[in-house]
Amino acid sequence: MNDPSHPQTRVPPRLDLRGIGLRFGAVQALADIALQVQPGEILALLGDSGCGKSTLLRAIAGLEQPETGTIRLDGAVVSEGGQGVAPEARGVGLMFQDYALFPHLTVAENVRFGLHARPGAEARAIAAARLEQVGLSDRAKSYPATLSGGESQRVALARALAPGPRILLLDEPFSNLDRRTRDRVRDDTLAVLRAGGATTLLVTHDPEEALGFADRIALMRRGRIVQVGTGRDLYERPASRFAARFFGDLIEVSGTCRDGGLATPFGRWPAPGQAEGATLTLCLRPEAIRLGDPDAPLRGVVIERRFLGATALLSLAVEGFPEPLRLPVPDDVPGRPGDRVGLALDATRGFIFADPQD
Repeated sequence: MNDPSHPQTRVPPRLDLRGIGLRFGAVQALADIALQVQPGEILALLGDSGCGKSTLLRAIAGLEQPETGTIRLDGAVVSEGGQGVAPEARGVGLMFQDYALFPHLTVAENVRFGLHARPGAEARAIAAARLEQVGLSDRAKSYPATLSGGESQRVALARALAPGPRILLLDEPFSNLDRRTRDRVRDDTLAVLRAGGATTLLVTHDPEEALGFADRIALMRRGRIVQVGTGRDLYERPASRFAARFFGDLIEVSGTCRDGGLATPFGRWPAPGQAEGATLTLCLRPEAIRLGDPDAPLRGVVIERRFLGATALLSLAVEGFPEPLRLPVPDDVPGRPGDRVGLALDATRGFIFADPQD
């Protein structure tokens, strides 16, 4: 039980952004960014190319100076009113997608590069410990040219972690790896970060990567954060049609709100809170529609079946839809071109949005 005479000290967020704004000429690169990252949290900045996520990362690192707003690390102001603490004094680790290893230095020397202020023996011990942490102790004397892409990524991670940064910033760190290597290295990196309790910001354009890697996701668009939450929050409760679309294909049906609902080929869909006569769009995840009884009220005809390995992609002609519905199904589910199939709907996987929204 807490003693009220000795209140617990509230730990400030590891990173606290308030009202961050930055322009490059006529381009508003960042606009009124507000975000908090807690100690030990892994947060993904997700968005299309050019949305401002890498610019925001550089602003946190001190490589870009916001014109407005405040950046705090562990409660201490490092940027405010167009003035900021130098990058090297912020205690931030930064890892770019090209890794930027020095080709003339060995792996161990690359990892020690940010430890020049430490005594030689201490720096060597820290570098050795970090290389062991990423499983590359046996490559300490190797040069970058002899490393695979995955090994180079892990050396860059060890170098970023070596000084013990307050927060680690990763800018598309897996984008240069092939798919098979990327999955393995991503899993290894996540294990290292979790084991060390590192507070991490990951920039990515890949929603699958954000969902699998981060505790929370900040979705960005045109220099703004449009939604923040867990992966499940953003996938199952998107705040906009843009957010819903970002995490996968959608089946979309538009119409006019009448008597608190929207008439669709799937039947009437409740639209509480929407204005009478408003143009609405129902968005459904493909997995919301399942094949069912051929005599179900909603039916379709299979016009194409495409084999995708463990799954198949069915294209269905359904009355009321101008274009075929594309539904992923397990490959052992029946349904060949010409077959009539019934469709069942999971109403929990549908979202109503008011137009215009793009």
